[in-house]
Amino acid sequence: MLNFENTKLRRMVVHQVGNRGKMEGVKYSKTAHTIKDDYVRDLLMMYFTKPFDGNIMYQFRHDADLNLNEVYTYVRKIFEDHNDLYDQSVNIANHLYEKSNHPKIKKGELYIVEFAGCQVDDEICNAVGIFKSENKDKFLKVYQKDDDFEIDFEDGINIHKLDKGCIIFDTERETGCKVVTVDKLNPTGEAAFWKDEFLHLQPIPDDYYLTRNYMEIVKEFSKLHFNPENDVEEFTKDRREQIDFNSKAARYFEEKENFDLDDFASEVIGEPEVVEEFKAFKEGFEDDFKVPELAQSFSLNEDAKKEVSKKFRSVLKLDRNFHLYVHGGSELLEKGYDEKRKMNYYKIFFNEEN
Repeated sequence: MLNFENTKLRRMVVHQVGNRGKMEGVKYSKTAHTIKDDYVRDLLMMYFTKPFDGNIMYQFRHDADLNLNEVYTYVRKIFEDHNDLYDQSVNIANHLYEKSNHPKIKKGELYIVEFAGCQVDDEICNAVGIFKSENKDKFLKVYQKDDDFEIDFEDGINIHKLDKGCIIFDTERETGCKVVTVDKLNPTGEAAFWKDEFLHLQPIPDDYYLTRNYMEIVKEFSKLHFNPENDVEEFTKDRREQIDFNSKAARYFEEKENFDLDDFASEVIGEPEVVEEFKAFKEGFEDDFKVPELAQSFSLNEDAKKEVSKKFRSVLKLDRNFHLYVHGGSELLEKGYDEKRKMNYYKIFFNEEN
């Protein structure tokens, strides 16, 4: 949980970082700034902190030695000596420039910000924010001139649209700090450089992370194992089996306080060969998404359950005319084929209509 209600913006440095592939270079400011205007400071706080919900926490990593992670090292020096903010901001800007090689990465302003009094779960700590604005919006400006009104426009930054950013909290330094990050423009693809190449982060495998990932794995496994869009000659499972599986899985996550892989396999999957198929799918998911091996037992997180549970609804899409949302009770569905109309049909049994 993050809370910035009592957080103070101490100082900040602004540089401009271009695309290295286009040889746009870096333009440095001359010093760190203290924002004295309360209204401007409040707007900056909104711009810098509002995009972060804190559900997924990350930590810095390095394959050989954590101290070789550049951003981790620069930020740690700021935590150790606040007077080092400007010098380390230059190092951070240079490091970002070295990683900005993809042709779609845009030139933009880089903000390195000192925060005090951030709440992370039950801890109050200081933090360093690294943010980048790449896009400008056009804003209309209406003003009075003599006895008339004039309309003009200006280019500016939309405080509700942070392009890229991260906040590094001064806690758990020895394991890489706690970090939240956002990339609204390019959460995947070419700009994964922000999280993977520039920051070099890995998720902290807490209960939220584990709950969300297991629910995603189950959802994707259901699609693969039952896939009704597969070739007819290869696909022989009745769609009702998938509905039953999804209903059991949803009920398991909804009712249980703790997840245990063997318990889930026994209660939801059942068949030994399908259990092995599921475990192999889980390992493939970890490899494909470079996820560290997921723990096999943990406490289920309520926030993650609420976010993902909607995806377990089974939907029967019948041509372009009907979508049937099935929450359970597949035994009350009967599928058939009408020889006269030459069409498939579903017969639905129910007690009352609401």
